[in-house]
Amino acid sequence: MSSIFDSFLSTAEALEAFADSAFVEAMLRFEAVLAQAQAECGVIPRDAARLIAQCCVASRFDAHKIAQDSARAGSVAIPLVKALKDEVARVNADAVAFTHFGSTSQDVIDTASALASRRVLSLIEADLDTMIDALLKLAEQYAAAPMLARTLAQPASVTSFGWKCAQWAAPLVHSRQRLRVAAAAALAVQLGGAVGTQAQMKGKGPEVVRLMAKELGLAAPAAPWHTQRDAWVALGCEFGLLAGGLGKLAKDLSLLGQWEVGEVSEPAEPGRGGSSAMPHKRNPVAAMVALAAAQAAPQHVAALLAAMPQEHERALGPWQAELAAWPRLLQCTHGSVRALAQALPVLQVDTQRMQANLERLRAELPAQAAQEWFDPALADHAAGLARAQAKALRQQLKE
Repeated sequence: MSSIFDSFLSTAEALEAFADSAFVEAMLRFEAVLAQAQAECGVIPRDAARLIAQCCVASRFDAHKIAQDSARAGSVAIPLVKALKDEVARVNADAVAFTHFGSTSQDVIDTASALASRRVLSLIEADLDTMIDALLKLAEQYAAAPMLARTLAQPASVTSFGWKCAQWAAPLVHSRQRLRVAAAAALAVQLGGAVGTQAQMKGKGPEVVRLMAKELGLAAPAAPWHTQRDAWVALGCEFGLLAGGLGKLAKDLSLLGQWEVGEVSEPAEPGRGGSSAMPHKRNPVAAMVALAAAQAAPQHVAALLAAMPQEHERALGPWQAELAAWPRLLQCTHGSVRALAQALPVLQVDTQRMQANLERLRAELPAQAAQEWFDPALADHAAGLARAQAKALRQQLKE
């Protein structure tokens, strides 16, 4: 069950993907597709497979009770499979023996996790595309808008707001590309049976996996990955990198939006960023959500990495710890992407304030330093960089 705080640090869609009912539905989909693929390969009778698939209807199962019973069983799959076998038995007791045949609890849960993760990943990608497009448009629009660059948290020389936007966009484009590669390897069917050898499949295990993968839209791995978590954790690391990139952007936005600086601000609308005590405040809530995710995501990634040394063929503890960290990582990452995807297309940019802040510093510097570090040619140079970077990033997205 999600916390009340998840509602503003994540999104309803990401929370729903791993909710009790949605996850039970994903596990039932695994069981139905498993039976159908096994029947296609002659591992179990077709009539039994047809009946099992007909029983895998989520509305017939009490997802909340299954989740509660998992505390005693040690796995959410155990009460799920028991409930499914009870449902099958009501129709034909002979088909019970072929229910969940040749599979194990981790097969069900890992595959369901891959299905839920794919659902959240599609949300992340859509919002990330919105963000990147908004940043590249800002880069092109404000390529020639001079502003102060800051180094070591102090005003430095001149840059352009467009170049800053292009720099924000670059790691997000890279994350977009790496996420696709990592997801293609990680979002895979899990089917190994009790010890990962597919021993009950009569030599048809690889073909069963291939058929399941095709039906579920997942990858067909070369072998079960019960305790070989490298591809899975690599995808988790990519989510962590994305959250960090979003956090850097959010940090800059929050600093540029301080009243004393006033160069950019998040959109103003009723109910957004208000203060409970001071009516004049406008809090940067999108930046806040992204910064919160950047704080939380590394801890979840660390939990995934720490869980990699797993015992023999099936883990006692590390895999279960991974299960708890994984949805939180995806949920906070999507919360960050969604918050910024809503703010950036309508970001308020004050170029006059940027110019005023520049001129104020320039006026306080000795003439030689002002001429060297605030030469208009430097702003023109930054403008050229912004346009070139935006063009290159758009080309990368096309490729």
